[in-house]
Amino acid sequence: MAGKIEDYALIGDCHSAALVGRDGSIDWLCLPRFDSPACFAALLGAPEHGRWLLGPAEESRHVARRYREGTLILETDHETDGGAVTVIDCMPPRSKEPELVRMVVGRRGQVRMRMHLVIRFDYGSIVPWVRRIPCGIRAVAGPDSLLFHTDVPLRGENMTTVADFTVSEGQRVAFVLLWHPYHESCPERTDAEETIRRTERWWQKWSGRCTYRGPWREDVLRSLITLKALTYAPTGGILASATTSLPERIGGVRNWDYRYCWVRDATFTLNALIEGGYLEEAKAWQGWLLRAVAGTPSQVNIMYGLAGERRLHEVELDWLPGYEGSRPVRTGNAAHKQFQLDVFGEVMDVLHLARRAGLACDENAWRLQQAMLEHLESVWQEPDEGIWEIRGAPRHFTHSKIMAWTAVDRAVKTVEQYRLEGPVDHWRRLRGEIHDQVCRDGFDPNRNSFVQYYGSRAVDASLLMIPLVGFLPASDPRVCGTVEAIQRELLRDGLVSRYQTSPEVDGLPGEEGVFLVCSFWLADCLARLGRHDEAQKVFQRLLSLRNDVGLLSEEFDPPTGRFLGNFPQAFSHVGLINTACNLSRAPGVECGGCSTGKASSISLRPVQELQA
Repeated sequence: MAGKIEDYALIGDCHSAALVGRDGSIDWLCLPRFDSPACFAALLGAPEHGRWLLGPAEESRHVARRYREGTLILETDHETDGGAVTVIDCMPPRSKEPELVRMVVGRRGQVRMRMHLVIRFDYGSIVPWVRRIPCGIRAVAGPDSLLFHTDVPLRGENMTTVADFTVSEGQRVAFVLLWHPYHESCPERTDAEETIRRTERWWQKWSGRCTYRGPWREDVLRSLITLKALTYAPTGGILASATTSLPERIGGVRNWDYRYCWVRDATFTLNALIEGGYLEEAKAWQGWLLRAVAGTPSQVNIMYGLAGERRLHEVELDWLPGYEGSRPVRTGNAAHKQFQLDVFGEVMDVLHLARRAGLACDENAWRLQQAMLEHLESVWQEPDEGIWEIRGAPRHFTHSKIMAWTAVDRAVKTVEQYRLEGPVDHWRRLRGEIHDQVCRDGFDPNRNSFVQYYGSRAVDASLLMIPLVGFLPASDPRVCGTVEAIQRELLRDGLVSRYQTSPEVDGLPGEEGVFLVCSFWLADCLARLGRHDEAQKVFQRLLSLRNDVGLLSEEFDPPTGRFLGNFPQAFSHVGLINTACNLSRAPGVECGGCSTGKASSISLRPVQELQA
């Protein structure tokens, strides 16, 4: 069985990524891209579905892990009765073909080691042909070929590759895994020591660009590194997570493929990159978004592939038993064609934020925005599937209407502030019409709270966006009442659930954990309300949830203390970055500040400034 989700660390090369367990087993790796079929899929099944174990043959008395400072190079210390070793894992920034390097370093005494390599292409379904080559093996099947290089003697065992060896103090033993297309010639063996040094230099140079100087600098930098690791370098697209089908409830069916790029995340992600000082990455993300949504506004997806692909057909892999029996295992995501009003608000908001930050927009961006506004005007009164991609009947979700308002509001501001041409008087009237409807139909005066959808009495964590996008100021009694209702009805052990799950609404059985980014939004709202001590308490609680190498999943289960959902989750780390920057600007917090003093949609600056 795979390890606990929180027991994994991430390594990657900005094209793909691997999950490494505390026991030294790489249980998830897709090559050559994040969304390629996995060659190690034990995370969603068992060792026979593919993994690469490298660790002590005897039980470790103590295991400690860390990333080298400012890098994504993982170091795992093992102490046994015989001695101590460190296993170094990394994927170097890619020049051509993907490469994974592992090195065992003897620290004390002698340690007997065990290496177990199980290559299974296509998500654990294909056993490759394997043959020996000088200093290693080559495994091939279909379009895939893996080269495995080491000086350690290897042997075959039950359709797997095994090595037993001993490492003494001062000794260094290297293993290198290289993928290449089967039809191309084999790449040459690389120098593992030099690869690790080169990887360290690359990451430290990148980390050195971080401009955040607040009280949570190391926490913010680790989340920025994670965000960079989840970036597909060729296009600038940032995927939601490195995994698919990790469950939102153990044994449940809420298991989705998150190896895609969500428009929903756009503003928050851009803001996090700008706050960290990574304008290059922010510009690349903005460019990816513009290319992805180009075309007819009625055909805009809510999510896209790493290069902007639109057809993300959902398939169930019935040969995989799922993480701890959580089935089905899915690839692709059927929600990609859902109708969600909020995506128009996200696109308009991210382009407005980019202009405020001084990022030049594509010359066609304003034409695209105007076309989106024209389409939005014809559809904003229709029901949709909402931000959480429900699989029940479409509804008039309040958050969706608020984001429709946001889209029109940002268009008005763009004309006012940047002197671009547009029917601004008409847009002002439309903005007012949407605002009036939301305040009339999306607000329950008896509860003094906005509601999940028109006619509902339930609340939804997405309503925390109301003050964050400037729909109403935090001081408005209706905002205060909504925040209090969310705290009263959606808090579980101090953390926020997205909504109260119900098959009637979302079309799915079972429950889920608390959604971590929603708790970051709560901290942001509390800070806007002037409740800074409460905001910091929520934030510190969230920081305490991270695993030993600083990573967060999508969700958390308070009763068991376990991570849930896909991992690591970009949205959770984006929330951490933005909330840290927001709280750093709060009264009484001493810091060197963030990279810009410019207001964004999710800063702590007064809403009057956002509307200026």
